[in-house]
Amino acid sequence: MNRRRAPVVIIGTAAGLAGILSYHTHPTNLTSVAAASPLVTGTGRRAGSSGPSPSTTTPPATSPPATSTAPPTTSPPATTAPTTQTATGPMEQYGYGQLAVRVTVAGKRITNVVVTGLQVADYSSQYIAQQAIPLLKREVMSAQSANIQGVTGATYTSEAYAQSLQSALQKVTKG
Repeated sequence: MNRRRAPVVIIGTAAGLAGILSYHTHPTNLTSVAAASPLVTGTGRRAGSSGPSPSTTTPPATSPPATSTAPPTTSPPATTAPTTQTATGPMEQYGYGQLAVRVTVAGKRITNVVVTGLQVADYSSQYIAQQAIPLLKREVMSAQSANIQGVTGATYTSEAYAQSLQSALQKVTKG
C-alpha cells in the first residue's frame, strides 16, 4: 500500500466504523403502525384502545312515561340481529416479529379483522407489515375464513396473520 494513502484509509475506516456503531434502531409497536395505516374496529375505536368491547351493550336511558290519549299502536314483531362475537388470537411469532389478530363475527359472517398486537424487528419489517395487513384483511373479508392467499413478499407475516386468525375463529365457534 502506498504510504501517502495509509492515513486517509485508516481515518476513513475509523469514521465509517464509528458511524455504524452509533446507529440505533428503535423497536416499533402497533401504535406506530396504526398511525400510518389506521385499522379501526367496527365501533370506531382505534385498534388496541381500551374500553368496553364491541359486544358490550348499555341499557337505554329511561324517560318519564308519556301522557297521551291516543290508542296504543301495535308494531310488527322485532327481528333479532345476529349475535356478534369477538375473539383475539394469540401473538404468533414469525421471522421478523410477532403479531396477534382480533376477529368480529356476526352470525356466521366475519365483519371485522384488526391487528391488536404487532412487534417488528426493524423499519423494513414495519413497512412490509403496513403494506401487507390491509391486503390480508381484504382477503379475510372476501374469503370469510382464515383460508386466505398470502401477500407476495410478506410470506411470514401472512402465515402468522392466518394462524392468529384461525385461533381467534376457533374461539368464536366454541364460545
